[in-house]
Amino acid sequence: MAEPQRAPTPTPVVQDGRFLIVEARFYEDVGAMLHQGATEALRAGGSSFDSIRVPGALEIPAAIAMAIDAAAARGRPYDGAVALGCVIRGETYHFEIVAGESSRALMDLSVARKLALGNGVLTVETIEQAEERADPLRGDKGGDAARAALTLAALKRSLDR
Repeated sequence: MAEPQRAPTPTPVVQDGRFLIVEARFYEDVGAMLHQGATEALRAGGSSFDSIRVPGALEIPAAIAMAIDAAAARGRPYDGAVALGCVIRGETYHFEIVAGESSRALMDLSVARKLALGNGVLTVETIEQAEERADPLRGDKGGDAARAALTLAALKRSLDR
């Protein structure tokens, strides 16, 4: 069976955009690679970013909500957010809870707040799969999540004109 062919994803430009990266560092090396890919994509898109670390994937949505409220209250709102983390299947049902609930909460947050959100939370079977997907030179899922957030932020800006 042939491997699926992925179309190249251009990096949209959101000049002077401000983004929030919230990264779960439960898997330190995977998180670092995801963060590298995301920051490179945001810089290439003409945007700046703030980074926050949280313990795990379940804490990402709450941290995003708190940070976007605080930034808006200071008069410096974010144009979007990038969620980064990794959930690896283990021997218990915990994987399904963490993967499903973190994804659901991110989607709820994005829709309810009309937030340009890139979801870069990996849900994988093994650490090897996570490393391949996170590595900016191989899978670049952190970069993909940042490009998704940039794309949505650019769309929002165009619709707000």
